[in-house]
Amino acid sequence: MTSWQGKTIFMTGGSRGIGRAIALKMAAQGANIVIAAKTASPHPRLAGTVHSVAEEVRAAGGRCLPLVVDARDEAQLVNAVAEAVEFFGGIDVLINNAGFLGLTPIADTSTKTYDLMQALNTRSPFITMRECLPHLQASRGAVLNLCPPINLDPGWMGAFAPYTVSKYGMTLLSMGYAEETRRHGIQVATLWPKTIIATDAVGAKMGDVGLSLSRKADIMADAAELLLNQRDRFQHQLSWLDEGVLRANGVTDFDQYAFDPAKADQIQRDFYIGTF
Repeated sequence: MTSWQGKTIFMTGGSRGIGRAIALKMAAQGANIVIAAKTASPHPRLAGTVHSVAEEVRAAGGRCLPLVVDARDEAQLVNAVAEAVEFFGGIDVLINNAGFLGLTPIADTSTKTYDLMQALNTRSPFITMRECLPHLQASRGAVLNLCPPINLDPGWMGAFAPYTVSKYGMTLLSMGYAEETRRHGIQVATLWPKTIIATDAVGAKMGDVGLSLSRKADIMADAAELLLNQRDRFQHQLSWLDEGVLRANGVTDFDQYAFDPAKADQIQRDFYIGTF
């Protein structure tokens, strides 16, 4: 795709973190961005709302439709897709970014939390991929799902099986969707960070120490941009790591992405990368 002018990206989540970084990256190339996220009002501990990101998208050079959407609610997702199509005339890219990070083993996970992870990490992408299908078919578009390559090392299951099941479910849906839609010219890719990314969720779970050993969300945005801009080049596989995408494009300096430059040599691997 040589120009993003007039092209529309529908994104779940996006009011902060990785989603926001991708939205701003693509807005700088002129894309229309639909932000379907839950945060309508400022949160005392979390930065960003759908409206604040919409302002940033417009300032970056894109058009934006901010929609207050609870990604657990099927009707809200269905209506959001319809609203996006009515407002911009179609959908060229679907990005499933909304999710819930839960780092507890089965013994310490409530049914309510398990259902929340399944709803956001697996059920929501299922609904958006289904609802966006006719529009992606019309545009011969693309899907980018933020989920990991499947690593069957048992250590990950023993650590936090409920979360792992929900994220691997998203990956399996991506694999199925890729095969289902291949004849329509729709390209599907999954993207996952090789290292911990400095997001509000990481800060809440791991504190300042975790953030200091993380990379900035910009690395995921840069990788997403390459996957979307060079679809022919990256179509030979489905699951990608951010660093792998960038290395394929000649990037060798990853210290630039360190959240804390003083600890650029201590960045920690993300979940599902390598072995325990």
